[in-house]
Formats: sequence, structure tokens, C-alpha cells
Amino acid sequence: MKELGSHVETHSPQVSMMMERILLGVLSLSGWIIPSICLHRQYHYVADLKTWTEAASYCRRTYTDLVSIENTEGMNQLMNTVSSSSNSSEVWIGLYSGIVWRWSDGYRGTGSRYRNWRTSYNEPDFSSGTQLDPEFVVVNERMNWSSAQRYCRENFTDLATVRNDTENQEIKRFVPCGDWAWIGLFRDPNFNWSDGSNYKFSYWDNADNPLGSLTHVCAVAMQRSGKWRAFDCERRLPFVCYSLPANRQVVRLRMKPEDSSLDLNDPAVKADILKKLQDRLETKVAGATLKWREQPDGKVFFKEGKSSKKKERKKTEL
Repeated sequence: MKELGSHVETHSPQVSMMMERILLGVLSLSGWIIPSICLHRQYHYVADLKTWTEAASYCRRTYTDLVSIENTEGMNQLMNTVSSSSNSSEVWIGLYSGIVWRWSDGYRGTGSRYRNWRTSYNEPDFSSGTQLDPEFVVVNERMNWSSAQRYCRENFTDLATVRNDTENQEIKRFVPCGDWAWIGLFRDPNFNWSDGSNYKFSYWDNADNPLGSLTHVCAVAMQRSGKWRAFDCERRLPFVCYSLPANRQVVRLRMKPEDSSLDLNDPAVKADILKKLQDRLETKVAGATLKWREQPDGKVFFKEGKSSKKKERKKTEL
């Protein structure tokens, strides 16, 4: 987070009344005084073997959070960090997902939790995904799951919901030996980053990522390729945290109060101006704070020289 200083002092009702005359000028400048911010994240490899939850807690206590990857540059930085550590294992990153399986037709009654995963292959897989007296119909046309769902809804009721072994055996009769057929069970690809970043960049491995009966999966970066895989969050692995270095910037502020008798160096006035700027800054940069840079004589504001094109304007630095 950006840290520009420490917030101090409060303001009085009397000063607030005086400040109304210069508030408009302060707010019009507040957008200008907040510069474009670009923080370079620092990555930290941690060799301790922890579950994903333990790793996330450690990163939040010690740094900022588990690493989140937003672009190729971030992936390269992650790989460089892992390589320099001589690590030979996968590492936890901040991506995770809760797995909630649902039936396409919305069925939630008796048998809605029935599952018959092919355990010899540890199905289901991360890369793949009728009501009271159903009648099953086989469609001998190859489609992806979404197209199959749409076709069934347009021509029948929906993709098949399977509630028990009897219905499962009935469906098996329609499927040629060694072949596969879509049913209505699916899950939402609801991946999230631990620090709340948007999930817009991905680097998943093309290999299968078995889910089995897991209710949560967490992402690892493979040691050699950097590609991501989905693992059981209870595994114990090394991990990578990130931190944001403190960034201090000096910004000049010019002000011209309508009331020329107002002393901007009055402690109460300075505190009130600072609070209003701080409040506006918080809407732009979370966690940033401001403080005045005082001159040797203790003053903050001073008049510009006569040679300035903008006479009588007062300026200071934050």
C-alpha cells in the first residue's frame, strides 16, 4: 500500500466554517494531487511446508498475502523467485476454488447428492465437467457440455439428472462401451485470489487436475514449467508470498482562499485541510496517508515570490 506519511490532529467546528470558503478549491485540486501509482511487488519464497490455509495466514502476518498473478510479467517474476531458491517442488499460490456440484435442471431433492465417480481415474477432473419419473433419451451427436445442455432444453427437458444406482445403470445401457456421454452435473468455475484480486489471467496446465470428492481446491505453480495445477488444499507444500514496498511521494499544492485574512498556517486550519485531503485520498488509494512537510520555521504554507506568474497564491508540499 502507498504510505505518504502519518495522519495527525483533528479539526474544530469553527475552523470547519472557515474552511467552507476554500473547500471548493481543495476538492478541485485533490484529484490532481493523487499521482498515478505503480507498485512493484516483491516475491518471497518460503520453504516451510504448510497447507494452503496455513500458508495464506503466514503470508498475511509476515508480508501482504499469498502471491497473486495478474499477467505474464508476474509469472516470470514468480518463476525467477522459485528458481533462485533451488526449490524442486510445487509451490502454493493464492488461487483457490470452492467446488459446488449442481444438476442442470436445478434438482435438489432426494438423491441430488448421488455421485458415481470413476475412482480408478480419480474422476471428476478439473478440466471437464427429469425430475420425479424421468425418461432418458440418448442423443448420438457430439457436442460440448454447454451445447448439449442447450439442445436438451430445446428438444426435451434438460440434461439427465442421476439420483441413484438404478438410474445410473439405465443411462449406462445407452452409452456404447468405452464411450462417454454428458449428464447434467456441473460446477461453476469460481476461482478467486486470496487477496481479492480479479481472476482475469490464467496459466493452467493442460494435464488433468483430479478433483475426486474434494469440496475445495487450491492452486500450485509447477516447479519447472510454472503452469498451474489444482491440488487438495490440505497438502503441505512450500509457498510464495508477496509484499508491497512503502512508497513516499512529495506533492506540491497551491491554494488561493477567498478570504485573504485566513491564516493557512494556523494549526487548526492545517489540520482541517489535511483531513479533507485525506478523506478524498482514501477514495482513490486504500491505506494511503498524508502529512505536511514543514519548513525550518515550522510553517507549511508560504507566499510565492512576486516573480511568479500566479501572484498571491499560496503553496505547500505534502
